[in-house]
Amino acid sequence: MRAVIQRVTAATVTVGEETISSIGRGICVLLGISVEDTQKDVDYMVRKVLNTRLFEDESGKAWCKSVMDKQFEVLCISQFTLQCTLKGNKPDFHMAMPSELAEPFYNDIVEQLRKAYKPELVKDGKFGAYMQVHIQNDGPVTIELEPPAYTTDPKHVSHERVFIQGQYAE
Repeated sequence: MRAVIQRVTAATVTVGEETISSIGRGICVLLGISVEDTQKDVDYMVRKVLNTRLFEDESGKAWCKSVMDKQFEVLCISQFTLQCTLKGNKPDFHMAMPSELAEPFYNDIVEQLRKAYKPELVKDGKFGAYMQVHIQNDGPVTIELEPPAYTTDPKHVSHERVFIQGQYAE
């Protein structure tokens, strides 16, 4: 799993002419799900997304408060292209989880973010849709986030995971 987290003053997602979601101050999370991802990766990402200190405190000191501390909003967008590798000049997406498995996986991540925070402050895009994402980056502050190395260590990775009723079966 790979995330790009941007501190924003505002962000909006549209599909065609329809605005799907919009937030004010907070973070926009672009999330790419890998074929190797597990429930441990979900737990790690949810914790890090909500607790990483990207905001200033009341005195203006930088890097002291998280999105939860500040009661700001979260916009989560599925972006399989974050799992791209380049074969010469051509993008290769073989590490991206197939759409039919990635959608329930992504929905679970969004649901976990809502459960861990305030549901009304966590918004998302439309999985699998061609979206226009308008991000007003604040700073600019942009960070990349990946789970710890255990997710890429072959002895800890199962390549046959199935998502069933909100659970990941190995």
